[in-house]
Amino acid sequence: MALGIELLASGPGWSVRDVVCDYGPHDHAFIEQHAETAISAVTRGSFQYRTRAGSAVLVPGSLLLGNAGNCFECGHEYAEGDRCLAFHFAQEFFEDLAAEVPGARSTIFSYPSVPPTSELTGLLALAEVARDARDAAGLEELATRLAGAALAITAGKPTPARSPSSRDQHRVTRVVRRMEAEGDHGRSLNALAGEAAMSPYHFLRTFRQVTGVTPHQYVLRTRLHRAATRLRESSDPISTIAVRAGFKDLATFNRRFRRLIGTTPGAYRNDWR
Repeated sequence: MALGIELLASGPGWSVRDVVCDYGPHDHAFIEQHAETAISAVTRGSFQYRTRAGSAVLVPGSLLLGNAGNCFECGHEYAEGDRCLAFHFAQEFFEDLAAEVPGARSTIFSYPSVPPTSELTGLLALAEVARDARDAAGLEELATRLAGAALAITAGKPTPARSPSSRDQHRVTRVVRRMEAEGDHGRSLNALAGEAAMSPYHFLRTFRQVTGVTPHQYVLRTRLHRAATRLRESSDPISTIAVRAGFKDLATFNRRFRRLIGTTPGAYRNDWR
């Protein structure tokens, strides 16, 4: 087992690291402590996260939230490995940032995570491109934007429902892993539920409890995330990117992209160039 941590960029009050973990079900989870406020974007794999604010199964597109001084534990009870972009913030820096976010009443996170959301899809695609390009200036900007997004989202979150059983989390995580590997699959809800050995209703409810989104929303987010990354990394025609991402036609891709990411594919590609 190994944990690779690479410092990508840092500045007064903030830093970002690329964290690659290959721990698996047979590796013992151990308790760590957040030295600073932490917001980690999951870009690959899945794992269980436990902290004082609660517990969650984190999947690609999720944000891990950590309060300075809090102990936490990450486990890989259901599958092996993950990769995250870990942003860390000093207390004074984070407090100054939070003061500018409408609705943010506290710099202490009351939740362990943020599920994959449309507000995050475009940001996380940009973050992966900046990571791969070792773009320190881009990562500095994204640190601020991601912190603001996490504060804004958690400020309006309702009280979380009761967590699914460990067995159900395991079943859903196994399906999520395959969906991550096959982002353009077209399996029906009934087929996915059968793979998890659940009824369609129970699977749909549990999937949403575990990941924060429905199976269809997860697939769509995965496709759009890959398309958004490709838009920034290549000069391929938008129509080609749309087809490779699993969309049947350009009109549907444009409509979905704008609805979930908030701008057109062309505007997203040209932003900050």
